[in-house]
Amino acid sequence: MDNLTGARWRKSSRSSTNGGTCVEVADNLPGVVGVRDSKDPAGPALVFTPAAWRAFVAEISDRA
Repeated sequence: MDNLTGARWRKSSRSSTNGGTCVEVADNLPGVVGVRDSKDPAGPALVFTPAAWRAFVAEISDRA
């Protein structure tokens, strides 16, 4: 797994403010984008290349 040390996590703009299901993204590291569940910050994180992350976001944005 890629090292996410130094990641600056931010909540998705689509996340609710009432403590519900939230996704956090760290896109400040070179060559990787990390994604995790905000309710389990010490748990596992998904790691994408920046190109794969852009493709994923584009795909879900097209469906919204």
